[in-house]
Amino acid sequence: MTEEELNDEVEKTSETEDMEKLKELLSKEKEKAENYLANWQRAQADFINYKRRREQEEEEMSKFANSVLMLNLLPVLDDLERAFTAIPPHLAKLSWVDGIRLITRKLQASLESQGLSHIKAVGEPFDPNLHEAAMNGKGEEGIVIEELQKGYKFRDRVIRPAMVVVGDGKTEEKKKAESENSGKGE
Repeated sequence: MTEEELNDEVEKTSETEDMEKLKELLSKEKEKAENYLANWQRAQADFINYKRRREQEEEEMSKFANSVLMLNLLPVLDDLERAFTAIPPHLAKLSWVDGIRLITRKLQASLESQGLSHIKAVGEPFDPNLHEAAMNGKGEEGIVIEELQKGYKFRDRVIRPAMVVVGDGKTEEKKKAESENSGKGE
């Protein structure tokens, strides 16, 4: 092998080594670029999720912003209903009483149109999510037998649970005992 051939061989080897180094550097830079792209995509997805969550929160806040106002108006409705039950029969037919009833119905209709709804209680099974048990009374066990104060929902969210009397099952036990005793007497 001549000196010239040897120099060519060395040059080829160094070029091959340089190419390998360049390929290695390129590979590392591609890996970095892919990592940066993945991080960017993750950040973009996080930002989109943040925006969506923020929009939902704003929608929720605007949806339920009136719930405090509704809650403050409920005692007024309660007072009006109590007033109507306390009106003596000889005054119940007067036109001004009918006028106040009309105003009460308009207020109720207006509140209902905004999303307020009454929670049905009497005759329903006791539900701690909807009802607040004030006491037990004689009646079918676990069933609401009396409503002491109306409960309300505002757009499917309970803003005031119904205050109720829940049956303790004592009358049911009496009926069972009576039917058993009557069956033995025959």
